[in-house]
Amino acid sequence: MEWLNYRHLFYFWTVARAGSIARASEELRLSQPTISNQLKTLEGALGHRLFERQGRRLVLTDVGRTALRYADDIFRTGRELQQALKGLPTGERLRVVVGVADVIPKMVAERLLQPAVAAAPEVALVCREAPLAQLLGQLALHDLDVVLADAPAPENVKVRAYSHLLGECGVVFLAAPRLAHAKKGFPRSLDGAPFLLPSPGTALRHALDRWFEAQGVRPEVAGEFDDAALLEAFGRRGLGLFAAPAVIEREVCAEMQVQPVGRTDEVRERYYAISVERRLRHPAVVAMAEGARNRVFR
Repeated sequence: MEWLNYRHLFYFWTVARAGSIARASEELRLSQPTISNQLKTLEGALGHRLFERQGRRLVLTDVGRTALRYADDIFRTGRELQQALKGLPTGERLRVVVGVADVIPKMVAERLLQPAVAAAPEVALVCREAPLAQLLGQLALHDLDVVLADAPAPENVKVRAYSHLLGECGVVFLAAPRLAHAKKGFPRSLDGAPFLLPSPGTALRHALDRWFEAQGVRPEVAGEFDDAALLEAFGRRGLGLFAAPAVIEREVCAEMQVQPVGRTDEVRERYYAISVERRLRHPAVVAMAEGARNRVFR
């Protein structure tokens, strides 16, 4: 088994933060040739260049930036370990960076994230919303600790990722008061009714299309949306009926002043925590997963 030389990594980390070998030499009280040789040894062990020279400046390569992120985590954890063993507070909040796929309703995201905050009140929660493919790219670069999605990581995305099922539920069909008459004769009442749908290609859109076909109904597509919040906003104004996860039915009805016209368990909304680890390890992410399985989707 090959072991990383952490002394060499520390020299690299110091040079990257200082911006030059000369400044790092002063900070480390080592000669510049010594540091240069140690950097070359580290690059040889990793099989990649970490710096490239632009004029008189040393600039991190893409691999160097990735290595720096890991080094930041490694040496921050080392400082926290020293302080913990001394019985001193670390002085730093636990930080968790979560990517939330933009098709996930905000209320669902909030309910999934709440256990992470409750389990560690000092946690610093950072949320980034974007399409799933973009978030998986950030996950691969270790810019995110975890991604919340409504589908597993696609096999055609070249990112080594593991999808952990958090839970699932059926859907409820909702309508503003002027469209609430669709409750009578559901689901046949959906035939020809204006309907707001997620964009083609999303997990929920696939499931709804199959269900409509199985029921023999063809709603009129009044709108298609990438963003779940925008879809719900137009649903509140009565542009069309829309589907929402059953787990947040009460909250959606109360906040948006809409009414349920029908429900089905044949359309399933599933939510996943996607990580680069086979096993979730970040304490806030573990709390989120346990909360989802034991309380949100119990």
